[in-house]
Amino acid sequence: MQNLHFRAGARPALSRAFLITLLSSVSLSSAALAQSAAQDNRSREVGPVIVSPPAPRQAPAVSPGTQKQRAARRAAGRNRGAPAVAVPAAQAPSGPVQTPLNTAAVTDVGSRLGITAREMPATVEVIGQQTMQNLGIRTTTDVAKAAVGVTGGDAPGAPAIFSMRGFSGDQISTLYNGIPIGPSTMTGRPMDVAGLQQVEIIKGPDSLVAGLGATGGAINYVNKAPHTGPIVNDAFTSYDSFNGYRAGYGSGGSTLINGLDYRFDISHFNNKGFIDDTYSKLSNVSGQLNYRVNENLRIWGATEYRQDNDRFYWGTPLVPANAPGIVPTYGVVSGLWSNYYLGGGTPVPVTIDARTLTTNYNVLDNHSGANELWLRSGFQWDITNNISLKSLVYGYDAHRHWFNNEISSFDQTVGNFAGAQSIYRERLALDHAQRLYGNITDLTVNSNLGGMDNRFVATVAASSNQFNVSQDTLFFNDYVDLLNPDRGLYGPRSDEKIYTHLDTASLSFEDRLKLTSTFALIGGIRFENIELSRTRFDENGLLKANYPFSKTFNPVTGRIGYTWDIAPGVMLYSQYATAADPTVANIFILRPTTPLLLTTSRTYETGVKLLSADRRAEATFSAFDIERKNVYVPESGILFNVAGKMASKGVEIAAAVNPVAGLKLWGNVAFVQSRFIDFTYVDGNGDFQSYSGKTPPNVPNFIANAGASYRFDTKLPVEIGGLVRHVGDRFNFQDNLVTMDAYTIFDAYAFVDIPKAYFPGVDQTRISFRVRNLTNKLYAAWGDPGYTDQIILGAPRSYEIAASFKW
Repeated sequence: MQNLHFRAGARPALSRAFLITLLSSVSLSSAALAQSAAQDNRSREVGPVIVSPPAPRQAPAVSPGTQKQRAARRAAGRNRGAPAVAVPAAQAPSGPVQTPLNTAAVTDVGSRLGITAREMPATVEVIGQQTMQNLGIRTTTDVAKAAVGVTGGDAPGAPAIFSMRGFSGDQISTLYNGIPIGPSTMTGRPMDVAGLQQVEIIKGPDSLVAGLGATGGAINYVNKAPHTGPIVNDAFTSYDSFNGYRAGYGSGGSTLINGLDYRFDISHFNNKGFIDDTYSKLSNVSGQLNYRVNENLRIWGATEYRQDNDRFYWGTPLVPANAPGIVPTYGVVSGLWSNYYLGGGTPVPVTIDARTLTTNYNVLDNHSGANELWLRSGFQWDITNNISLKSLVYGYDAHRHWFNNEISSFDQTVGNFAGAQSIYRERLALDHAQRLYGNITDLTVNSNLGGMDNRFVATVAASSNQFNVSQDTLFFNDYVDLLNPDRGLYGPRSDEKIYTHLDTASLSFEDRLKLTSTFALIGGIRFENIELSRTRFDENGLLKANYPFSKTFNPVTGRIGYTWDIAPGVMLYSQYATAADPTVANIFILRPTTPLLLTTSRTYETGVKLLSADRRAEATFSAFDIERKNVYVPESGILFNVAGKMASKGVEIAAAVNPVAGLKLWGNVAFVQSRFIDFTYVDGNGDFQSYSGKTPPNVPNFIANAGASYRFDTKLPVEIGGLVRHVGDRFNFQDNLVTMDAYTIFDAYAFVDIPKAYFPGVDQTRISFRVRNLTNKLYAAWGDPGYTDQIILGAPRSYEIAASFKW
């Protein structure tokens, strides 16, 4: 709802800390401009340029010196009367030599030090744009299949969320060019990867950089940035067997203005679903300008607009396998089930009815979507050869909406199980209006301490986040047939208003000290002040009980670790890191009656990173132990209960090798054991319950990926490849009664590269053909703990043909 912007509950000014930081940044920027103008007002000639594909950013050198109230994650809850951002550097014409696991790439996730993924004392993965194209990754959710031990889900109430290292949802922070915008399950949207340069993933607690959350890790989406050199254009288009189509265009390089580089991208993806009458239409346009004022000062500005229009698939109902008239499926779900949402029935064997695999239970007038606008600008000033200052000011504005039938729950109390009127349905509509402003300023100092190279970074960050919600309170409901639902219309709506304001200010320090040429200590600490205030009015405009309220949190988090190159190409590392987030891991839905405490988490991790001398083979191994305290989790997706602690242990192994010219082999495995500890509570009936020892939802204990490709060096080079992915058993709820069964899926692809001789105006042309889910495996892809009577099925086999061009 557009008119929600910043009326009731909105602050007339930004927080004091934010203003101080912002003014400091502006004054420093002015000083930098003045000094640089005095130093060098001469024009500079552009030297010879070596033409090569844009490469990952190079690391800067270190210079010596029963029905209950349901709390939807993106809503305030049903009640029925019961950060760190680096300045985007221009891509160099040449960069570090690519390694099979891409560990030579510099990342902004996990550290402000400007070091590579290999140099981090943690598990960091960087998935570049070329890898995404080769693997057929089209959306950010698909990125999971390119990472070790990661699964992703598009639960429509919380799209594009992930699970890794035993944690999921809001326990995985999502960053956009290093900027956090709020809990992932509230702010995540389906997003095309066409405009991304790379996706960066760090495993384990990472509040040092990502701020709130990040218990299981953080995922950072990095936009394509300008490069210095000749202009390069690229375009692509594709069509798939679901009648979905995708197209995009991008361009970047140096302009006629000396020192000014640009990047522009635009794309559209009409992502048709395999469920009747479902789709996501994703549109994106972005641009960035980089300007080199002189050798010491660079300034830049960027903007991005994203839009998605969706008719979501909310899940397929679970049904009793032994009920009259049911046609069961096998290998999708198993275990015992009784209706969670309606709270009735005796636990019985569970299945999915084979006749409902494409059935849509949503109302005919359903719609969802979002409009998001980013504005970013900053500078980098190299004060001396060893001291630099960089600052970023950003603004983000988003409007999101949902208007759906969200619950489709099989009612066990209905006599004619497979017949008429057996699916209970319930509506929910809500609108988000979010506006975020922030500033991040870094001071980096390279020095030599007693003959030891040292890099120190101090970061000051502040943000002001206004988050307004208009939510339906009627929850209109009805019953429809299991097999032939009369979808009908949404029905009446009456909204309450919720206003949340969050001011955040932080001060962090990081340091990397090389005690020897092969051994480095790396550590950091973050001090944070988080001020939360919430106001809530009912549908009649009356202030609700216990509102408004406010709370201040002051977490202190950090990391300490080492890296040790014990031999050429062999690096050992270990780390201890911490994270913090408020109570239910979603600060936007805290209530005054919810315990306003901080959860805290820590990890111990150790591992080894291997790289062959010729850089044709690479492998990593890591072992981790994570514990999270003061955990609050949703009981039946309805109430929040104390779980005490969660503990997760496991190992991850990844390897890739290019043994001979044209052949690539890769694979990875992850073993995870994640458990609730001391999860006891008294339910709504006054009965004692315990989930101690149970596994959290959507956490497989085993994930494996493998792939191979071979390129035939012929007149028309052809490459063929295949992928296999195995995901182990998962549970859709913490009682572990319903199992989403393990699955294995295969993809295959082939593409031909057409030389310029065939199309003189195009330097590179590629025609691709891809088959996803080659064996047409029927499987459960995700289970939303907020909607425990339905699961989300994975897509069946599909075919895609695509073409891409570069000139």
